[in-house]
Amino acid sequence: MNETQVLVINADLPDIDHPLAIGTEPDLVKLIYTKRQSGEWQYPVRLVSVGEPQWDDEAYLANMKPDPLATEKEQIRAIRHDYHKGIHTIRQLSESTGIFRNRVSFLMHKYSLRLGSDYWRAEKEGHPDGIITSQTAHELADKLCANVDLINNARGTNDTVCGYYISKVPRI
Repeated sequence: MNETQVLVINADLPDIDHPLAIGTEPDLVKLIYTKRQSGEWQYPVRLVSVGEPQWDDEAYLANMKPDPLATEKEQIRAIRHDYHKGIHTIRQLSESTGIFRNRVSFLMHKYSLRLGSDYWRAEKEGHPDGIITSQTAHELADKLCANVDLINNARGTNDTVCGYYISKVPRI
């Protein structure tokens, strides 16, 4: 039986260039046990084969972050699935998919899905991605913290309310 060389390193501060001990695995397991019993090694240790690539916590954690594009694709897939079932309002889509209303609204506009009825739209001045939509003028007024009369007047005169251009978008 051919036994390979193994290193013992400190798991908290891994430094493969300065191992705590070198030897075969059965010998090092006994050494670790005795050092632990005597209290000499209070920190966690790890066995590493010679030539094994070093563990990189930052790369591992970066790999664990969710991909925003994949998340968006999953959300639009769920919205389209329910949309094709006959659910055509932002509120109903939000309730059926479990996605926040403003996110559903944003994705509906981004992917050009038609809504079931006319809806109110507020587009942030100078920011085409800053879109707020609602089924009624009252809901839009609540979202913008504005008066409903201002919303209705701004739609006809192309004025802004709280920095948003207001429009009523008809069903296509």
